[in-house]
Amino acid sequence: MKTIKYILVLTLILGVSSCNKTKKVEGTQQTTQQNKNNDEIVLLRKQFEANSMQLQTIKEVPFLQVVQSNGMIDVPPENKAIVSATIGGYIKSAPLLVGDKVKKGQLLVSLENPEFITLQQEYLEIKEQLTYLQTEFERQKTLYKENISSEKKFLKAKSDYKSALAKQSGLRKQLQLLNISLKNVANRNFTSVAAIYAPISGSISQVHIAIGEFVSPTKPILEIINNDHLHIELAVFEKDILKLKKEQDIIFTIPETSNEEYKAEVHLIGSSISKNRTVKVHGHLKENEQQHFFVGMFVEAKIITDMVFLPALPTDAVVEIDGKYYVLKLKSQVKNEKMIFTKVEVKIGNRLNGFTEIKNTSDFNQTDKFLTKGAFSILGG
Repeated sequence: MKTIKYILVLTLILGVSSCNKTKKVEGTQQTTQQNKNNDEIVLLRKQFEANSMQLQTIKEVPFLQVVQSNGMIDVPPENKAIVSATIGGYIKSAPLLVGDKVKKGQLLVSLENPEFITLQQEYLEIKEQLTYLQTEFERQKTLYKENISSEKKFLKAKSDYKSALAKQSGLRKQLQLLNISLKNVANRNFTSVAAIYAPISGSISQVHIAIGEFVSPTKPILEIINNDHLHIELAVFEKDILKLKKEQDIIFTIPETSNEEYKAEVHLIGSSISKNRTVKVHGHLKENEQQHFFVGMFVEAKIITDMVFLPALPTDAVVEIDGKYYVLKLKSQVKNEKMIFTKVEVKIGNRLNGFTEIKNTSDFNQTDKFLTKGAFSILGG
């Protein structure tokens, strides 16, 4: 009978001797020898038990089928506001800073411009002219019906009156946009200062102005974001889009902050493909997720499309060596004294929840057992 050269394995992790002393199992010193002729490893039964090692067969384990995607934390358009001036002016006051919370209708900025006084004057003048123009229009209308006045005079009075009405309406709208009180204008209490109020509730995310600066209607003054309805906006590649459906679960992380996983679900799937061949997917956060995210945060997401059962071993049983993956398969046992293992290469697939898919199961029998705890200390250590 051929003599097998053994590799007597050093007691796993060698950590049983924390004070750097060599441990003996019933007087036999643990030693390690490399067998250059084969990949067999001999493990004493007492070593196996002392280190709480375990054996297990390949089992069917549930694996999630996912679509990988990237995206960002965002809010709906109605939860984001860019505030600007309807008419240019100089910043008179700007009491808010980035991070300040505001309520809808709260004063944000006040602008000053002498042109505001001109608008009020014009409004009041045209308003007072309307009484005369309306009276003249009604008079010419009556005279025209009685054939006393010409049609030309009637049409002229009508045009003057209608034009004045349109001009008053336009000036009134401009004053309302500037939040200048029409009642004060009627009382001749003119002002050169206009107020800008918050269009939504939220937090100030950006401030673009300084006191005394002139701002035009095209220049953003500040921005407000309401984080009450945060969501994730993902970009999914065209090849994966047909796998997606509404209400599928999403698991995502914020890699720049931590590896903690958060949950969401697919709410909307875009109907067009962008230039980079991706489709937008809108995901709603689960209600129990803490709202401690910020708009613009980068996210890495997995959209769960299905669940399948695949043959797998615990991940601790699989050891990577030089880019290849190996397991220790139990070859034989010598009563209660020795256990002989063979190092076998495996092809791996998915990894999830502590299990690794084994693709080359045809190389093994259903009854084959593998070392699932302690393999790394033997092969990798």
